[in-house]
Amino acid sequence: MSGGKKASFFQRLLGTGDQPEQAKKDPPQDSPKRDRPPEGLLKKDPLQDRPAKQEPPKPKGPARAAKPRAPRPSGPKGAAEDKPKAMAEPARSWFDQLRHGLARTSNALSDNLAGALTKRKLDEDTLDRIEEVLIKADLGVAMAGRVRSVIARGRYERGLDPDALREIVATEIARVLEPVASDFALTADSRPHVFLVVGVNGTGKTTTAAKMAHEFKRQGLSVMLAAADTFRAAAIDQLKVWGTRVGAEIVAKEVGADPAGVAFEALERARDEEIDVLLIDTAGRLQNKSDLMAELAKIVRVLKKIDPSAPHGVTLVLDATTGQNAIAQVEIFEQIAGVTGLVVTKLDGTARGGILVAIAERFKLPIFAIGVGEGLDDLKPFDAHDFARAISGAKSQNEAAA
Repeated sequence: MSGGKKASFFQRLLGTGDQPEQAKKDPPQDSPKRDRPPEGLLKKDPLQDRPAKQEPPKPKGPARAAKPRAPRPSGPKGAAEDKPKAMAEPARSWFDQLRHGLARTSNALSDNLAGALTKRKLDEDTLDRIEEVLIKADLGVAMAGRVRSVIARGRYERGLDPDALREIVATEIARVLEPVASDFALTADSRPHVFLVVGVNGTGKTTTAAKMAHEFKRQGLSVMLAAADTFRAAAIDQLKVWGTRVGAEIVAKEVGADPAGVAFEALERARDEEIDVLLIDTAGRLQNKSDLMAELAKIVRVLKKIDPSAPHGVTLVLDATTGQNAIAQVEIFEQIAGVTGLVVTKLDGTARGGILVAIAERFKLPIFAIGVGEGLDDLKPFDAHDFARAISGAKSQNEAAA
C-alpha cells in the first residue's frame, strides 16, 4: 500500500495495512522481548493462530514511533495472582473452621434428620426413623436411644421442626461429651512430662505428635520428640521434618534400632537439658498384637528406670474415617498400653465423625484434642459444646442469640 490508499479488509484483519509510515520504517531497535509477537507480524495460518480477541482498530492520528510494551504477566487473564493481596479471605473463627471441617458429617446427619420428619405429628414410626438416622451416623445405639427418649417425653403434639430436632441432638451430645472434654494436663512435679503417643499406623500418629509439640511450644514450653517407631524409615524421616518445622529437638536412630533404647536415650537427654515435655512416637503394628504389647511394655520398663512415674500420659490417636473400627482400636490399646486420653484426627475427611460420640459414651476416656485439617494449627483443644453444635448442624450460641 502507498499514499492514502486504504488497506483491504483482509490486510486490516492481518494488521499489515494502514500503519503509520514512520512506525513501519523505523521500528525501535532496543525494544525488549515480549511474550507475544508484535502487531503486524504475519502468522503461517492466521485463521487458526490468531488471538481469541482482536484489538479494536485505533483511531488515525499523526505518525509516531511505536513504544515498547512491558511483558504481560504469565498465566490466564484475570488469574488470582493479578488480584490485590488485600482481598484475601479473612480468617475464620474456630467454630466456623470446625463446622467447615465437620461439614460432611453434619450435612449427612442434618439432612437425614429433616427427612425423618415426614409427618406433622410425632408417632412411633417417626421416632424409629430418627433413631435409625442417629445410629447410621455412628453416634452409637446408646446416644440414639437417649435422643429418642428425650423426644418421646416432650410434648410435641404440633410436630417438631428440623431446627428444634437439631437443638435436641446437640444438647444430648454435649451432655455426653462435656465430662470427657479435657486438655493435655502436665504434672507439676514431673520434668520432663513424658507422653507416649500410640495408635495404628496411618492414623496420623506421627503428625499428631508434631502438632502436640507445636501446641506446647506455643505455651512457652521446651519440647523434645523421640522417634521410637524404628521399623519404618518414613516415620523417622517424617518426625525429623516436623521437628525442624516446629523447632523441637529430635532423638532418632537408624531403622531397626531398639525402640526402648531410643526412648531411654531421649529421657536421659531431656532430663539433662531440663526439657519440659518429651513426646515419644511409637510403632502401631497390629498384625501381631503380642509383639506390640511386649515392645510397649519394654519402653515403659526402661523409662521407669530413670523416672518411676514415667510415662505420665499415653495418648491414643484415632482416625475418624475408620468409623466403628476405631472402637476396636480403643479396646486393643487400652489393654496394651493403658490409654489415658484420646486425640481424634481427620474429622474433616469423613461423614463418620459421630464415632467420637460413641467412643465417649462407651469408654469415658478424656478427649484432649481433635484434628480438622493438615496444618500445624488444625489440632485444637476439644470443646464439647462447639463439637456438639457443629456436628448436629445446630446454630452456634452466638448465632442463636442474634
